[in-house]
Amino acid sequence: MKKIALMLALLLGAGFANATTLKIATVTPEGSDWMQQMRAGATEIRERTDGRVQIKFYGGGVQGNDTKVLSKIRIGALQGGAFTPTALVDLYRDVNIYGLPMVFESEEEAAYVRERLDEKLRVGLEEAGFVSFGFAAGGFASIMSNAPVRSLDDMRGKRVWIPEGDRVSYASMEAVSLSPVTLPLTDVLTGLQTGLIDIVGISPIGALVLQWHTKVQYMTELPLSYTMGVMAIDKRAFSKLSEDDQAVVREVMTRIYDTFDKQNLVDNRDARAALLRQKIELVEFDPAEAANLRKLMQESNRKLVEDGAYSQSLYEEMLALSAEYREAHAVRASAAQD
Repeated sequence: MKKIALMLALLLGAGFANATTLKIATVTPEGSDWMQQMRAGATEIRERTDGRVQIKFYGGGVQGNDTKVLSKIRIGALQGGAFTPTALVDLYRDVNIYGLPMVFESEEEAAYVRERLDEKLRVGLEEAGFVSFGFAAGGFASIMSNAPVRSLDDMRGKRVWIPEGDRVSYASMEAVSLSPVTLPLTDVLTGLQTGLIDIVGISPIGALVLQWHTKVQYMTELPLSYTMGVMAIDKRAFSKLSEDDQAVVREVMTRIYDTFDKQNLVDNRDARAALLRQKIELVEFDPAEAANLRKLMQESNRKLVEDGAYSQSLYEEMLALSAEYREAHAVRASAAQD
């Protein structure tokens, strides 16, 4: 019996010694449904790899903003993070192409395009050195503010938040003569509290999860930009896992992100209703102003592409797919009326 116990101890010790821990940072608050699902995935991965792969999540932004997280990944203190695509554009410029302002007109249109382009973005990100497991839709960013925003004039002279490092949003704000204030995601709540910023663009579910809704009074629904989340793990760290263990991690995390992608759109509608119940007032953006804004944004987008911010071919493919969807949608709508 003593020999058996000794052998088990040696085997267990060897297993723990050979275990790989992937430390992953996220701003997702502890206790949220998202975090619970990710931790459940980590447990499943640990069990299915017999403890060889451990995933440790740091929630609530405790590891700092995206810039700090990426720095920690570079030195090996972390192996990955949950990011908005904006944070990764210096690594792979096209990862945020869906986030170009006013490209899509509906969730259905965005889904049609994503079904055909997501894999190209995933492969491009992996070629840039980061393994990902799909993208989780965040819905369209709405304008949230403490004074009603019905037109561009209502935004002029106000401090409009844009994410740190988001050159696209910065260029877009300049194109319509607005005053952007750059802050990392982790500092926005404080910025709203102190009056450093007056206006933010975020999806309803993002506003609820990050508690930004507690510092605004109005929401203007205008499909400004399409938001997403992505978990990215350093490819060097991931490649240290055996092929079988890599397959387990990919399977589990891809399934979780696919669930997020589908559930987030439902949750976003529920979050919108929750915001309205909490006395956030809904404001309509002037339709003529919206059409003019879309035209200005399209011109700004085109200039960004011409300046090399995005791949010309991928941008054109995205626009062609959007046009394809709209044409098919118009035909279906016409047929339904006949």
